[in-house]
Amino acid sequence: MVVVGAGVVGLSIAYHLCKRGLTNVVVLDKTHLNGGASGRCGGGIRAQWGTKENILLAKESIRFFERINTELGCNTFFRQGGYLFLAFTKEQAEQLEKNVRLQNSLGVKSRMLSPEEAKEIVPALSVERVLAASFHDKDGVIFPWPVVWGFAERVKEMGGEICEHTRVVGIDAPGGRVKRVKTDRGEIETRVVVNVAGPWSAEIAKMVGVELPITPVRHEIMVTEPIKPFLDPMLVSLETGLYLSQTMRGELIGGVSIPDERPGIQYGSTLLFLRRMARVVTELLPQAAKLRVLRQWAGHYDMTPDAKPILGDVDGFERFIQANGFSGHGFMISPAVGRLISELIVDGKPSMSLEPFSLERFLVGKVEREKVVIG
Repeated sequence: MVVVGAGVVGLSIAYHLCKRGLTNVVVLDKTHLNGGASGRCGGGIRAQWGTKENILLAKESIRFFERINTELGCNTFFRQGGYLFLAFTKEQAEQLEKNVRLQNSLGVKSRMLSPEEAKEIVPALSVERVLAASFHDKDGVIFPWPVVWGFAERVKEMGGEICEHTRVVGIDAPGGRVKRVKTDRGEIETRVVVNVAGPWSAEIAKMVGVELPITPVRHEIMVTEPIKPFLDPMLVSLETGLYLSQTMRGELIGGVSIPDERPGIQYGSTLLFLRRMARVVTELLPQAAKLRVLRQWAGHYDMTPDAKPILGDVDGFERFIQANGFSGHGFMISPAVGRLISELIVDGKPSMSLEPFSLERFLVGKVEREKVVIG
């Protein structure tokens, strides 16, 4: 079987397949490990979501991340300092309250905080305009690169194959049955293809005539010089889409929403982002005003209309499986998605229904938008 895309989700799928004893797994990627979104993200891991399905996927994934160093045999620097969400309007506060009620009903022990309680968690935080906050201490941050490398090494150890710098140029699926994958380095006979190509997933799907409602959107990110640690949680603003954490070495790393960002695949950095980031961060953390930015880069969210992923089979096709459209949160739910897709392939039915994530939901109107997308 062929997995198209060697990002963290594709490698998680391959890992869980190999654990089930399927070693005829080939993972293809047109660039290199950590060359795409997985190697360009902020490494946030959270269960504070606004829809049931995302909460359940994140909750399971956090349990995996808590044992990931042992599971993969490497140090991923996973640290559970929590996520601190900040609300600045009545509507945002009500959204947090609604989210917390749903999270609590599903076993996620998040809680609402007053501005004063938020400041107790981050004493340097300016709460002058903050109306409310929410916090979950099991959320955290992780270093993305060793996670990708760890999955890849374990896949290879168990007999799977990873082919970097290998571009998919075609897929033969006569009558809806996958037969082979064509690459710029040769052809692979297979009856199963998993499309995990991130912002290029729509391009892969078109090779067999399937249209995916996925739009790639650039999201920029930056890191500052190191300073004395003061920020334990990931800080999130519902007003601006800011996310900001501090590494174990002391750097601040994060991003912010750019409302007018044009769709498309582009990696350039902009002064607009840097100015907006500086303004938003220094309003909340005045002590950061004199920090120097060391590096700025960009990655992509593969956005769907409801900001939730597309998972599972496609009507009219046998074993052309989708795992894409993660809309910026693929990394944090990759362990659970890997297990579910492996169950779909091996058992024919995953332990959690994938119907809410089906491609067909957009045709029948069964769409519930995830509202807690940041960055």
